[in-house]
Amino acid sequence: MGEAHSDGFCHCQGCVGKYTLLRDEENPRLAIFERRLPCCGCGIGWSSFLLGFLCPLIWYFAATLYCCKYYNRDPRERPGLATSAVAALIFTVLAIIALTVTLIIYK
Repeated sequence: MGEAHSDGFCHCQGCVGKYTLLRDEENPRLAIFERRLPCCGCGIGWSSFLLGFLCPLIWYFAATLYCCKYYNRDPRERPGLATSAVAALIFTVLAIIALTVTLIIYK
């Protein structure tokens, strides 16, 4: 068995070469992706997508973040923000169709 070290990593011969550390001393920016995403680990994009079903205005907020390239801070946010932007687009199209039909019926 490997001996325990104070850094919490196993240094035994069986583990050497199988695992790589996430940290990179040459590029400290890579270490920021070890943190959990905000909003219970889902990220702002996916949380906005789910909460948008309760209040669709949240989708527009996430679409604005997507258009302003908020995902450059953390690339893991990009899929959720893109999904929220698509949901905002679909909601807008459906709202315009519903408004048009309503105006035609009650004209």
